[in-house]
Amino acid sequence: MSELKIIKRPILSEKSSAQTEASNQVSFEVSPDANKMQIRQAVERFFKVKVQSVNTSMVPGKLYRTKIGEGKSSSWKKAIVTLKAGEKIEFFKGV
Repeated sequence: MSELKIIKRPILSEKSSAQTEASNQVSFEVSPDANKMQIRQAVERFFKVKVQSVNTSMVPGKLYRTKIGEGKSSSWKKAIVTLKAGEKIEFFKGV
């Protein structure tokens, strides 16, 4: 699998921003069939940083109601990547 198929998108939320500042951790939505070693290699190659550890979890889809009936959003896999000291990933530069 290529890096673009493993890493789908970064998760940019208040909680993930706080994690980045406090613990040097970055969150990504990743492919559900990717393992920790593949995620580590993809982040190191794509962002050119050193990874200390990778934690993964499956986020269950949520139920929602519509006028017609009930629906369910898709489940997805989340990876929290801890970077080594001195390493940094910036998604927005400038401003």
